[in-house]
This record gives sequence, structure tokens and C-alpha cells, in this order.
Amino acid sequence: MPQVPQTFFDALAVRTWCGLALAALGRAREEIDAINVYPVADGDTGTNLYLTLESAYAAVEAAFAGHEAGAGADASGASGAPTLADAARAMAHGALIGARGNSGTILAQLLRGMAQVLSADADGETGGESAHVDGPALCLALRRAADAAREAVAHPVEGTVLTVASAAADAAAEAEGDCGTVARAAYEGASAALAATPGQLAVLGRAGVVDAGGRGLVTVLGALVETFRGEAPGGGGAGAARVRVPVRSSDADALDEPVDCADEDGASGPAFEVIYLLEAEDAAVARLRERLDRLGDSLVVVGGDGLWNVHVHVDDAGAAVEAGVEAGRPYRIRITHFGVGDVHTGGAGRPPRERVQRAVVAVVPGEGLAGLYGEAGATTVLARPGEPPASGELVEAVRRAHAREVVLLPNDADLRHTAAAAAEQARSEGIRVALIPTRSAVQGIAALAVHEPERRFDEDVVAMTSAAGATRYAELAVAERQSWTMAGICQTGDVLGLIDGDVAVIGSDVTATAVAVIDRMLQAGGEMVTLVLGDEAPETIAAHLEARVREGYLAVDTVVYRGGRQGALLLIGVE
Repeated sequence: MPQVPQTFFDALAVRTWCGLALAALGRAREEIDAINVYPVADGDTGTNLYLTLESAYAAVEAAFAGHEAGAGADASGASGAPTLADAARAMAHGALIGARGNSGTILAQLLRGMAQVLSADADGETGGESAHVDGPALCLALRRAADAAREAVAHPVEGTVLTVASAAADAAAEAEGDCGTVARAAYEGASAALAATPGQLAVLGRAGVVDAGGRGLVTVLGALVETFRGEAPGGGGAGAARVRVPVRSSDADALDEPVDCADEDGASGPAFEVIYLLEAEDAAVARLRERLDRLGDSLVVVGGDGLWNVHVHVDDAGAAVEAGVEAGRPYRIRITHFGVGDVHTGGAGRPPRERVQRAVVAVVPGEGLAGLYGEAGATTVLARPGEPPASGELVEAVRRAHAREVVLLPNDADLRHTAAAAAEQARSEGIRVALIPTRSAVQGIAALAVHEPERRFDEDVVAMTSAAGATRYAELAVAERQSWTMAGICQTGDVLGLIDGDVAVIGSDVTATAVAVIDRMLQAGGEMVTLVLGDEAPETIAAHLEARVREGYLAVDTVVYRGGRQGALLLIGVE
């Protein structure tokens, strides 16, 4: 269905572009993965681009949701839309924290470069804010994006996404007109450059394919054209044009062979990919670049303003992480061994690990619960406060469980659609997946308690679903702003008791509010109260609540767990 065209680049255009680009990458993901032979033939470029943009899109949606909520509580009736600068910065930040792989890290820097120009232009030289920018500003944004991405790569190589980005910026600079005209010129310039990549990079020519990262960028630029013109280049949805070089018959099997980006004479490349977010000063990052460049290759460091995303291929993964520790505070560390479990690299003669029959995959909000679920045999995905997992992370967890049958517990009502998308993807890979719509970690605990891998899959799913559904859930949180709730108006700093997702109690004391919540929940009966304490909960609250249940409700048991940094002060379940 054609989109309503955007005349200028404003906050809505940022939102529309991210949504269209995400959908287009979703359609093109498998094709892009299939032509991924550089820098490492690990068949994940399309997936990494998709996950990176999914994080950017989620950040933009959160920015809109935050402004809409603020406007709803504002009696002045102010607009609920963020400014262009806010939306552009959210897009860049989301991409930065969610960047995956070499290609995703470069895409994050491309978006960051664009955001720097869009936000600066929107803020204006006098400090006032403009609602939108025009075609010339988009030209500048594309140029800054291409230059920033090239600067982030330690050793730029032509015939890659960097070449395609530069060609897009060059073509945009030659165009005169509105944003739609500029976007179209950038797309056409990028497409032409993409078609030429096999002649610039020998590994692409031998495989008979174009650069996978460049192919992804053309898809994203196709979505930009659709944002401003209402339809994608050539029709058929954003980024619909499929640019590839025919595979020669003599090279038909090239994509199934390991190909190393940095050493085309046949020597094997580094064994590990290391990625982490890093909080560090600019000077420390400059030293880090030099050290990591000596340790390995495919080095890309993107970001700024104290937050960076570091990507490198090395043989000594520990040394790469230690370098980050010396530079600042690394976190969300991901280390991937290219030779383990990867059909595109090595592993010859090594028998595949036998799949187990059934596994449980669960999203958990804190380290303490991750340990609890892990002890019960579940594969966990940690959801940090404000950082919900993307569907790709859930798919990876399902794959990591290495089972024929998987029960998926999202443990959050807001993750329903994300979990459903992950389940569908896993099913397309031949894994039988049942999604139990748990809305809280305490419902997941109840489901896991009745899990029996030995019984029939359907029977196990029914039993787990029934246990989760019979568990009422609540949580205690602190109000971040004044707002209307189901229990009345809350003020900043009030303690909120939410039962089954709705605010039921507003108080000033954590323990007293928790008592009121438990009393309300047990009015309908119950046999077991589960308490999951967050790090910021009062030390005495568990003993106080246990005593309250023991004295006021005969035959009701209480169990207490430590959840760690789980966001909520307290999670409560009543079975």
C-alpha cells in the first residue's frame, strides 16, 4: 500500500523511514545473508542490519510514545510529537546500542552522521528549533553519514558499503530539489555503485555477488525514497529493487566456502568477533583504536559523547575485552567464535551437537532471576531496564537452546509481538515453538514449576499455560512524573502498586504499598505468594511481607527470590 509522501524531513519522516526500512530489510534479510562473503562469510549481514535498525526503530517509537504521554498529562495541550532533533538523536542512539556485526556497526555510524546534521540544522544557529529540514540539508546529512562511516573504519576498503555510501552522497550533491528528489538521486547513485562492487573487491567477483552491506544500504535508501515520494523505487515496497551479479557456474558453490575478508591469499582470519558498548572519553578511545588495530582486523569504533560501540575480529578475545576495560567501562559484551556452529566457516570433520528434545527460553528482567531460571534448565535472555530484547535476540536464544521443541516465555505484555515474530522465525527454521503469553516473570516462574520435558509437548504447554494464567501478578515502581492512573493522580516519586498491569494503589512508603497490594490480591484467594526483590527494595521488606501473609492468611505460603537489577522494586505473584 503506497505511503503518504513527506515533503520535508521532520520527526514523522524519521519515524516513517525507520519503519519502512525495517520492513524492507525484513523482506531482504535472507537474500542479503545469502550473498554475505565479506568481510567474513558468516551469512549474517542481513540479520545484523535488521537487528540494528530494529533497535533504532524501537528508540524512535519510544521517543514518540514519551512525548505523547507527556502531552496527555499536559493541560496546555502541547503537541505529542518529538522535535526532528529528538527523533533523529533517538534513531542514532537506538542504532548505536543495538548495532550487530560489522555491517550493523557501520549502519549505526551512518545514521549517527545523518542525525548530527539533521539535529544541528533543526536546532538552528540561533538556538530555536525548526520542525523540519529541506533537500539541501538532506544532502549534507548523507555526506556527513558517508564521511563518518569511513572515519570509523580502521582500514577502509573499496567495493564495500563505504563505497556505496560515498556514491549515494555524491549523487545527492548533484541533485537539486526537495527531499524526495535528493533521496531518489542518492538511491540511484548507491545502486550503480553497488552493481560495480564485484569489480572492486576480488572476493565478490569470485563469488559472483555484490557487497552484502552495500545491498542493505540500498534497501534502506529505497525506504527513504518511499518516505518522501509515497512509493518505493520501481514499486513493490521499500527497497524492492534487487541488484545482484549473476553467479558464474564455476563459482556456484562459492557461497558455501569460507572466505576471509582481510586475507584473500588463503590464510585463515581471526577466530573471534568481539563487540561491546563502551563508556569512555575520546582520548581513551583513540588509544583503544590503536591497541585493537594491533590485535586484529575489521575494526570499527562508532559513537561519541561518552558512549561507543566497538567491533573487532581477533584471535585473543580476552585481550580485546581487557583493552576496553582499560579504556572505560565495557558492557553488553558479545563474543562469537567463527568456527563453532557456523556452516560458512570451518568445522569440517566435527560432528554436530545432538539436539535435545525440548527446552524453555525465557526473558527475565534481572540477573538474579536469570540465575533462578537457569538453575531450572531454561535458556534466558536478560532484559535490562529500558532495553527490551529485539526479536532477533529471542531467535538467537531459541537457536542456542538447540532443541527440537521450545516453549517461549516473554514474561512481559509489551513483548508479545516481538516474541510472536521470533517464534514465527524459529518455526520457519524447523523448530517447533509454543509461545505462552506470560506477562510477568512471576507467571513464568509458575509455568516453569510445572514444566515436564518427558510428557507430550502439547500437554506440557497446556499445563504451563494453565499455571501461568492462574497466577495474578503485580509490581511496585516509582512514578517518574505526575500522571492520571486508574487509582487517581500520582505525583513524581510516589510508589505505585500495579496489579495485572494497572495502577491499583498509590502510596508514599514502599512496604505499606506492598502490603496493600498483597491484601487486595489475596481477597480473591490464593495458596502461594511469590516475592521477587529488586536491588533497590528496602532490606526489611521481605520479612515484613512474609509476616503479614503468615499472620493474616492461614495456609498461604510465601517464597522469596532476589531479582537483582530488575527495574521494578518488587514483583509479586499470587497463585
